[in-house]
Amino acid sequence: MAPLERRAPPSVARRLARFVARLRPDDVPPPVLARATLLALDTLGSCLASTRYDFGRAVRETAERLGGPAESAVIGSKVRVAAANAVLANATLAHGLDFDDTREDAIVHTGCVAVTTGLAVGEALGAGGAAALTAMVAGVEVMCRVGLAVPGKFHARHYHPTALAGTFGAAAASGKLHGLTEDELVHAFGICGSQAGGIIEYLADGAWTKRLHPGWAAHAGVVATLLAQSGFTGPETVFEGEHGFYRAFAGEHDARRLDELLAGLGQTWEVERLTFKPYPCGSIAHPYMDCALRLREETRLAPDQIAEVRCRTAPGPVPRLWEPLAQKRAPQNGYAAKFSLPYLLAVILVKGRAGLAEFEDEAVRDPAVLAVASRVSYELDPAIDYPRQFVGHVRIRTHDGRELEARQDHPRGGAELPITPEELTAKFRGNAGLVVSAERAARVIESVTALATAASLRGLVEALTP
Repeated sequence: MAPLERRAPPSVARRLARFVARLRPDDVPPPVLARATLLALDTLGSCLASTRYDFGRAVRETAERLGGPAESAVIGSKVRVAAANAVLANATLAHGLDFDDTREDAIVHTGCVAVTTGLAVGEALGAGGAAALTAMVAGVEVMCRVGLAVPGKFHARHYHPTALAGTFGAAAASGKLHGLTEDELVHAFGICGSQAGGIIEYLADGAWTKRLHPGWAAHAGVVATLLAQSGFTGPETVFEGEHGFYRAFAGEHDARRLDELLAGLGQTWEVERLTFKPYPCGSIAHPYMDCALRLREETRLAPDQIAEVRCRTAPGPVPRLWEPLAQKRAPQNGYAAKFSLPYLLAVILVKGRAGLAEFEDEAVRDPAVLAVASRVSYELDPAIDYPRQFVGHVRIRTHDGRELEARQDHPRGGAELPITPEELTAKFRGNAGLVVSAERAARVIESVTALATAASLRGLVEALTP
């Protein structure tokens, strides 16, 4: 008797597509739904705050020029354009201040893509709140797993993980709302592989391109959905193929790790593992900033007492947060300062805070802050398992010979050191309050809170529109 032929396992794209196509609102556990609702609120607060900045104006004007049917709102404005162009602007707004969530290990920012795509496409299609939330969850789950398969490898090859993984997350959210079949979703993911991109050269001079990465990824994901729905094809082996996504952007991937991640679809929820940010800057820096703040508060340390600040770091973050050291000690502008640990530690030690005001261009030229930044340096610690660990360590030597030291093993805002829903709501009010009244901010909070049972997205969109 001839041996039975072994059937090849489903492709990565098909397993992701199957999860998205079959996901129903009732499949999402209530705690996951609650977390997704907080993610939506946090993301929309960042969107609103970004509208007061020049980059926000630029993406709004660009979306308006691109136009299309008036089916989706550009958040914080009266502009209405095609959904793909709305997400180009909205996802850029959501990430533009670096105040949005992070999935550690994958180092991807999810809400900027998943929430804005779910809202814009949901509005265009007349979807209800539960459908939009489910699409957002699908986007987060796909996006995280794409990044988690190759921790640290995208950055090592000079790519921004959010830009790469975000395209697939947007296609998942958009495809879910459009009701794509499993086969159509496979093609959409295949198309996404050829649209992925996003280099990290913004680190050289604090240019705005990182802000655009989620916007372009979301735009590409929505376009991929429309193409697939119209019959356009993409390669099924887009992820694992010989010329596929992982070989191109990561060099390789651990097939066993990826299988484990895919096996957990619908059982473990990445939405619950997101970290919400207390500071508007790179999340890898947050534990260091907390250490500096704790030392400042506990010892009443004055800036002129500081002789040296030295930190232990894994090699991975060095090109983004530490080097070139002379440049990081005196960032060129407010955006560059968000990726400078010498500045971030110095502003905490001098001012005791690091809010949006501390990243204005004028603020980063403060001589008192720059004086302390000039005394900040680092040493490598290979024992830190980055990016699986975001560890902060600060050691301060004072002029009178004291040694002050602090360590924090996780950033605040994640599962280990959570931020409460009340704190996130206060964060939203602070961000939204920069551009809208307290009454309008309260309307947004009310609409987002009720999203799971809302018959449509109209009330939320109206609350977000001046």
